[in-house]
Amino acid sequence: MIKSQKKILIATRSKGKFPEIVSKLKGLPFEFLNLNDVGNLPQDYEVDEPAMTFEGNAIIKAMTFGKKTGFIVLTDDSGLEVDALDGRPGVYSARYVSGTDEDRNRELLKELKDVPDHQRGAQFRCVIALYDPQDEKIRTCNGVCRGRIVREPKGENGFGYDPIFYSEELGKTTAEMGLEEKNSISHRGKALEKAYRILEDEFLN
Repeated sequence: MIKSQKKILIATRSKGKFPEIVSKLKGLPFEFLNLNDVGNLPQDYEVDEPAMTFEGNAIIKAMTFGKKTGFIVLTDDSGLEVDALDGRPGVYSARYVSGTDEDRNRELLKELKDVPDHQRGAQFRCVIALYDPQDEKIRTCNGVCRGRIVREPKGENGFGYDPIFYSEELGKTTAEMGLEEKNSISHRGKALEKAYRILEDEFLN
C-alpha cells in the first residue's frame, strides 16, 4: 500500500519556480519541500553546474542534494535556446550576464535587434532529474516549448526570459499567462507531466 505524505525536495529557492512545479505534481501523496525548508543546508548553499548539457547539470544537482538531505529530490535544469544565436544562451541562461532577469533580457534583445521577425525562433528546454538516495534510483525526463523572441518585454508574470518569449500557440508571451495557462504549454510543464508518471510508477511503492 502506498504511504501518504512521503517527502520530496524540490531543489529550488525560486519563488516563481516552486509553485509552478508543485501545481503540476498536486495529487501525488508527497509533502513538497523547497531548499528554504531544509534546516541543515546553509541559505547560500549552491551546487556547481559544470556540465555542458541540461541533463548533466540536473543529475549532478539531484544526486548532490539527495545525498546531503536523504530526501527524494526533483531538480531541473532549464534554459532558452535561440536559433539565431546558435542555441545560446542554453545552459548558461541563468548566468548569461550578471545582474537581474531584466539585465539578461535586455542583453538578449540587444543581440537580436537586427534579426528579422521570421528568424527570431527560440525554444525553452527543461530536463528534470529525479533521485532517491535510499536505492540510488535516478530518472530523467525533458520538455520543449517552441516560440519566438519579441522585440520588447510584455507581461508581469513568470520569471527569467518569460517577458520576451512569445507563444504562437496562445498568442502571448509566457509572462502574460496565468500559472495554469503557462503550465499547459511550457517546457517545464511538459517535463513535469512525464515526471508525475515516473514518480507515481517508480518512486512511491
